Amino acid sequence: MQRQSPISHDLASGGPGDEARGRRPMPTLLPPPLARGVDPCVGDVGVVTTHHASWHEPLVLESGAVLGPVTLAYETYGTLDATRSNAILLLHALSGDAHAAGRHTPDDRKSGWWDAMVGPGKPFDTDHYFVICSNVIGGCRGSTGPASIDPASGQPYGAGFPVITIADMVAAQIRLIDRLGIARLHAVAGGSMGGFQALQWAIAAPERVANVVMIASSARSSAQTVAWNAIGRRAIIADPRWRGGAYYGGEPPVDGLAVARMIGHVTYLSEPALEQKFGRTMQHATPAFTLAQEFAIESYLEHQGRVFNERFDANSYLYITKAMDYWDVPQRYGSLDAALRRTSARFLLLSFSSDWLYPPAESRIIADGLTRLRRPVASLELDSCAGHDAFLVDVAAQCAPLARFLGGALP
Repeated sequence: MQRQSPISHDLASGGPGDEARGRRPMPTLLPPPLARGVDPCVGDVGVVTTHHASWHEPLVLESGAVLGPVTLAYETYGTLDATRSNAILLLHALSGDAHAAGRHTPDDRKSGWWDAMVGPGKPFDTDHYFVICSNVIGGCRGSTGPASIDPASGQPYGAGFPVITIADMVAAQIRLIDRLGIARLHAVAGGSMGGFQALQWAIAAPERVANVVMIASSARSSAQTVAWNAIGRRAIIADPRWRGGAYYGGEPPVDGLAVARMIGHVTYLSEPALEQKFGRTMQHATPAFTLAQEFAIESYLEHQGRVFNERFDANSYLYITKAMDYWDVPQRYGSLDAALRRTSARFLLLSFSSDWLYPPAESRIIADGLTRLRRPVASLELDSCAGHDAFLVDVAAQCAPLARFLGGALP
């Protein structure tokens, strides 16, 4: 079931719908191989390659600092049409990267982070659209970030990397779209921090964007969001192995980053989802009466922290969460209406009923502002118990509205 705001109409219709010694298997919140609601018959983009675009010309950041050279890692899916008008830029969240869909080798066990949404017959249909996804600056998956070499010292930047903002991320992406020879994007789309970037595109480069999709996002980071990010950063900095950010070549602050991820992961879920999957399930049939981990949820979070360390850099976590904290469109432009007045794109805003990190009210604030300005907008609140992570795992309810919107339908 999905709830319609007063400004949503036909987009709401349709939708794809060792037991030894009493040890119990640990429940999981991981989605099945295909996210919930995805038709297994729809196409896959197959084996994909990550590309890199570099610029020697420095990028002047919002802080006044200069970053250069700059490299962006990116992937593409589908074919750019003769008019170069069918391009869609996907924008990832905090822990995402350029690998949105497909696999890097036929033997890869894990596909891209939005694979359920990208490919033939999927909402971001590669039979019709040329889909692009890049890793943000400040990241650690191929784009210039704290682990990159500082040309001034010949050593990794570490904590000497300049502080970046969402606007800086978009400025770098504009360079990439220019390099690809695309004057105007058919759409920009992202969830969570990806939604921040999508809105920034619409405000900063209105002539470059025809359609904007924001999912589980907001126009500003609330005090609660900043608080969770601050706790995560404190955990990393307090880890003795952080060493002021100069841990490259040695042991990284794995404990700090694991705690940060455990904290963050809880904010991505919902209480009903945690109760449904874990409840008070314990690892053994009876309490051990020790301080060791006993509850299934403890083991699950420990696992999340461990695997996160295998693919993410602690300094990148510090810098990207700081960029998220600085996100405040009303403050930057004087008011939300003043910022939205700069836009000319059509908007689709999707939110989820159980998301308490970026609740539906945040999307309604943006939708109401666009409505006041008579901008074309549709806003849908979708029922889900998955919390903030619904934008990644509860795909079915998103498919029809997304496909219709990208195809041109809007009330």
